[in-house]
Amino acid sequence: MKIPFVSFKPMERELDVELRDAFNRVYTRSWYIEGEEDEKFENAFARYCNTRYCVGTGNGLDALMLALKALEIEDGDEVIVPSNTYIATALAVTYVGAKPVLVEPDIRTFNIDPNRIESAITRKTKAIMPVHLYGQPCDMDPIIDIAKNYNLYIIEDCAQAHGAKYKGKVIGSFGDVAGFSFYPGKNLGALGDAGAAVTNDEELAKKIRALGNYGSDYKYHHIYLGNNSRLDEMQAAFLSAKLPHLDKMNEERRRIARMYLEGINNQEVILPYIPDYAEPVWHIFGIRCKRRKELEKWLNDAGIGTNKHYPIPIHLQECYKELGYKENDYPVAQEISETELSLPMYYGMNEQEVGYIIDTINHFR
Repeated sequence: MKIPFVSFKPMERELDVELRDAFNRVYTRSWYIEGEEDEKFENAFARYCNTRYCVGTGNGLDALMLALKALEIEDGDEVIVPSNTYIATALAVTYVGAKPVLVEPDIRTFNIDPNRIESAITRKTKAIMPVHLYGQPCDMDPIIDIAKNYNLYIIEDCAQAHGAKYKGKVIGSFGDVAGFSFYPGKNLGALGDAGAAVTNDEELAKKIRALGNYGSDYKYHHIYLGNNSRLDEMQAAFLSAKLPHLDKMNEERRRIARMYLEGINNQEVILPYIPDYAEPVWHIFGIRCKRRKELEKWLNDAGIGTNKHYPIPIHLQECYKELGYKENDYPVAQEISETELSLPMYYGMNEQEVGYIIDTINHFR
């Protein structure tokens, strides 16, 4: 049996008519930037996230970067980010001139450990950027308490967690602002690059929108040194077609995750941990194994696609060598980077496929 790591085909078959209608609407209207589709999606996604405002951007990295710029985080400032995350989280901080300060994750959840945050705060710290990694919500209450005590902003990185819930509340509205990615592989994915920032702060939303539109609040009037990062009409239309189906598709991911959690029984494999406060949406189903290379080959030889998130931690990436980090400076992130293996997880997987993956893992020795 051949099972890819990810496939969009089941979802695309189901939404084929709606996606083609979305394309035709935009194409017929011949309006491609800042039009009706953008406004429609922004309003719908803000409601979905229980926030007042949504500002579309070109991608998820830009959503975070523009949020940081709007909060006037700049040269000489520091932002706390998890040591275990996709590099875009740190890059957003670097792009505004600030320094990403790495804090280790909880080895069980892969998310930033709130117990380690306070010791990383200095007089230069301006914000905390928790990442809801793999679709697993962070433990937000202690993070919020720390931010209040030290007068810090919270920028949620929700790139992998569309619809995930913390204590029954959808993530994205716990901080001052949140950034989302709609990269095609995300739970809510466009058919190209796209992103958004959501917030309950009207002035912040206006500033993010202006910063993403060349710093302009109206045509040819530029109040900031801005960027060009806007959600185009075509991607907004595709996202509007998909958004009403997001909860159903997330529930299907939960069903697949339950099968994995209940069926995988191999002492060499460490399964994901779900805290009581969390309702994950399983963007990634990441297991850990000390013999990852052998397990990866075992699965690939059986026709099962896998991936690794992320094999080189941020502190060992060449682009951040100027920060002076060394091997084992962040041992928890490094342990995860050396042992994590991602299993197939996508809408449309059938029970036979999931069962085959479970059986293959259970026979690994």
